[in-house]
Amino acid sequence: MFRKTKITRSQRIKIKARRSLRNMSLNGKGKFQNFPAQIKNYVIDTSAIIHKFLPRLISKGMQGKILIPNAVMAELENLANKGREEGFLGLEEIAKLHKIKQIKVYFEGLRPTEMQIKFAKSGEIDALIREVAIKNKATLITADLVQAKSTQAYGLEVLFLRTKFKKQEKKRFLFFKKFRKHRKHQKPISAS
Repeated sequence: MFRKTKITRSQRIKIKARRSLRNMSLNGKGKFQNFPAQIKNYVIDTSAIIHKFLPRLISKGMQGKILIPNAVMAELENLANKGREEGFLGLEEIAKLHKIKQIKVYFEGLRPTEMQIKFAKSGEIDALIREVAIKNKATLITADLVQAKSTQAYGLEVLFLRTKFKKQEKKRFLFFKKFRKHRKHQKPISAS
């Protein structure tokens, strides 16, 4: 009666990758862990800004220097210029960070070139963000699984933050219900 949804190979790989990162960012209950009292450098990825993780991290005791790569600012500006809500939300989040006293916000790194923007899907922008983390010996905060695994592969500290996705229910179309109804009563389907 009920069909099990089949998990594809790529979905299994992503699940396994998330599990290996989970211990680094969350405690066993899926809540943010408290930060140690030490002051550190943090590089923020676009995904962490868009998903509004920073206020929660700061409330859990994150202290130190927040480095926002100019590549992240370019991505947010590009989204805002295209009229996308994520761009405006991200820029607002960054503006709010300047008012918080326990952290200092700095902008660093190169803005992406035209070629890097063109090849953004292949990881060019992510590489610029990682370069800022490498240069400053900082922890990268991201909600992007590929960016987190790449950062981990480079031997850098990464704080991977999982986003919650809402499962969408499958839509049932009315004509299927009509068809079942007519089939039960053995009447021909009328065009209405």
